[in-house]
Amino acid sequence: MEVARENKARNQIELFVPGRLCLFGEHSDWAGFYRITNKEIEPGRAIVTGIEQGIHAFAQKAQAFEVFCTLPGMEQHLHCQMELQELREIAAEGGFFSYVAGVASYFKEHYKVQGIQIQIDKMTLPMKRGLSSSAAICVLVARAFNRLYDLHMNTLGEMQAAYRGEQRTPSKCGRLDQACAFGVRPVEMRFDGNDISVGHLRIKGDFYWVFADLNASKDTVKILADLNQCYPVAETEVEQKVWEALGKDNKTIVKQAVTYFQEGDAKKLGELMYQAQDVFDKKVAPASPEELRSPVLHSILKDSTVMRLVYGGKGVGSQGDGTVQFLAKDEVCQNKLVEYLKQEKQMEAYAFTIRQQRSVRKAIIPVAGFGTRMYPETRGVKKEFLPVMDYDGLVKPAILVLLEEMDRAGIEKICLVIGKEDRRNYQEFFEQELSEEHLAKLPEKMRQYEKTILRIGKKLRYVIQEERKGFGHAVYQCRNFTNREPVLLLLGDMLYKSYEERSCVEQLLDAYEDTEKLTVGITETEPEVVSRYGILTGVWLEEQKTMLEVAKMVEKPTKERAEKELRTKMADGREAYLTVFGNYVLTPAVFECLEKNILEQKMTKGEIQLTDALDEVREQYGMRGCRINGRVYDLGNPVSYRETVAEYGK
Repeated sequence: MEVARENKARNQIELFVPGRLCLFGEHSDWAGFYRITNKEIEPGRAIVTGIEQGIHAFAQKAQAFEVFCTLPGMEQHLHCQMELQELREIAAEGGFFSYVAGVASYFKEHYKVQGIQIQIDKMTLPMKRGLSSSAAICVLVARAFNRLYDLHMNTLGEMQAAYRGEQRTPSKCGRLDQACAFGVRPVEMRFDGNDISVGHLRIKGDFYWVFADLNASKDTVKILADLNQCYPVAETEVEQKVWEALGKDNKTIVKQAVTYFQEGDAKKLGELMYQAQDVFDKKVAPASPEELRSPVLHSILKDSTVMRLVYGGKGVGSQGDGTVQFLAKDEVCQNKLVEYLKQEKQMEAYAFTIRQQRSVRKAIIPVAGFGTRMYPETRGVKKEFLPVMDYDGLVKPAILVLLEEMDRAGIEKICLVIGKEDRRNYQEFFEQELSEEHLAKLPEKMRQYEKTILRIGKKLRYVIQEERKGFGHAVYQCRNFTNREPVLLLLGDMLYKSYEERSCVEQLLDAYEDTEKLTVGITETEPEVVSRYGILTGVWLEEQKTMLEVAKMVEKPTKERAEKELRTKMADGREAYLTVFGNYVLTPAVFECLEKNILEQKMTKGEIQLTDALDEVREQYGMRGCRINGRVYDLGNPVSYRETVAEYGK
């Protein structure tokens, strides 16, 4: 189970779910649902992103179902038994507690769960402004049940459960609202009848968004009622235009938006926002003219000051005079726009930036070993805390060098697999601030670096490896942390030195983005040491011979077997041996194989081996090897550590 960075109690988990902003494709989710009865309707498509504002909470198991909020002006408390009928009745009443009760009733009906207690301790999400605050609380409750009761739901499963729960309330939300389950990142969603698919967008460059409350009014229920009259059969010209706008026009716009995100073309994306708004005004608004005339929205979209600062803008959610969104030209314009909307227009305005993102956002480092080969130093100092001079001239614990490399590569959360006696050491180093007296003695450069250490510390999560049953067993402890996402794996007793501008981690992550298959870093090794490592071979996929389709991998083969079966032809015509570099991108299938091997006690040399699971995934789904342009430094034994200290920071 994922362990929160700072639990208020030992059995609590910390949760955050953001609001969501529909960038393109509003209304197409419910429109696509009508394909159940009429296949002539175009499937819905939308681009949705989580925002930086959201709901923060702590949750723990309980006998009853309890939710309480102590925020000023929002004091509320729900306590009820975990009884299906009672939860359904509360859900049907409407209001804030109807959402949490609706989701709880869904889990009570479909899973073997008891109650939970949720404390909402911070909320930065504007309510009832098209940002899906109701969906955020539904996802938060679904995630709490999933993680506390180890239900093994992926993010899409949590999203579906949240949607089913909210459907039990008077809200009757759209199905794109629960996209907030995917966090602060844009996703492309498709809606075909009951089927929903979600794909992460590859973003090139940064996009500077601003959204603002128009301080006006709209009737979302009336808008939805009017537009639903156009389905499932279009009988009038107005209804046919709605079909066009939410169907083929929307399909074209969303496909263009995906391209502009992938190309990093903010200017064209902004122009597309204006185009999408124009289509909506001409073809959708006539079906609900009272609510979608939107005078305040159109006034701010045409404001001359605003237009100088942005590439484009459009309405949000169900549209109408609720919320507006803009794509600013750059960060300076973003800040100026927020200030203008707040000061001159008295609107609550918020900035958020969609940054270039990778599919891999999380990482694992197993560090629970005893460091036996470095005894007696490791009686008092864990080997990952041994000092190394980095390229910036600072002497750092080796683990900090690793964490900085992952931080620079855009990794957002890092899970350390530790022994039960180790957590205090990490928390003292990465979370405890230095005393004022100590800080005062540091030069300014060091005081600034202290902030970097504490910032990286906020990315850390911990799981305890109670029993040491092998490398694969250690990695498996992070199964809930991964939440069925691809995850970077590094070794805690290795440092990586790149021979090019990209770090070794970035080289591997870039390779994974091109394939989305299990990917391992590989490097050439000498024939006389093949029996010490896992050796693999396969077919090169390009002339440069940097990407390998792995055909066979053998853990610590004999020299004779390696010579017979495991040689690989290199770019210069030689035959050489390839071994794992020490960095991996693991797919969810790896954790499924590890779980099966643990349940079946499938061991090699008395341990659960990661290599066994990797080979199973290779056989079933394929595996890629990325030849890393760099070198590995080992901290695990005295001889290699001496070499690392002498060579690494040069």
